[in-house]
Amino acid sequence: MRRARIPGIVRHLAVAAAVTLAAAASIGEARAQDAAAQPAAFQPPASIAETYKLGSGDKLRVIVYGEDDLGGTFDVDGNGFISLPLIGQVKVSGLSAHDVERAITAKFADGFLKQPRVNVEVTQYRPFYVLGEVNRPGAYPYVDGMSVQNAVADAGGYTEKAIESGFYVRHAGETKETYVSANGPAAIYPGDVVRIESSMFWDALSIIGPLSGFAALFAAYHN
Repeated sequence: MRRARIPGIVRHLAVAAAVTLAAAASIGEARAQDAAAQPAAFQPPASIAETYKLGSGDKLRVIVYGEDDLGGTFDVDGNGFISLPLIGQVKVSGLSAHDVERAITAKFADGFLKQPRVNVEVTQYRPFYVLGEVNRPGAYPYVDGMSVQNAVADAGGYTEKAIESGFYVRHAGETKETYVSANGPAAIYPGDVVRIESSMFWDALSIIGPLSGFAALFAAYHN
């Protein structure tokens, strides 16, 4: 009589598998619709030096010509400021390097130096992040001109579960992700989060696997 129960368990497992596969197909269709509804790719400029907006985690080199002791290398703090000799704190978050040059020049010209000349450059950008189906997810140093493909390579490449046809990218300061096709180069900015999804097969298997194990244990117990 105990053996008679096993086919019933198998039928339940088959139904669960069918439901899981149907759900995976539905997830795949939703993913495809989401990807189709968004731009296939975005193309920031090859170099971001002229347009990049500074933020916490960046590092700047400030040169005050003729006044070596007033310049140096400065980290942008968590509040978006750097602190310089004589003039104190300068708000830099959200500004370009050229904007910061003008702001520092104006502060030095306000009672400290006559006709100051200032140069500001970014020596180190804030890191970007790679999450999901890569071998070494985490934070990585940004290099000017970085692409999503470079980012994945830095993170050790794809896992066997990864979908390699596209990526999701969330820009620093934004809450929504953008789908980016893998067909062609896709550049990223400092602070971006790149996410690699797993394939529908592995999503389905992650659900079916535990069900299969439970069924096997149940059948063994009733044998």
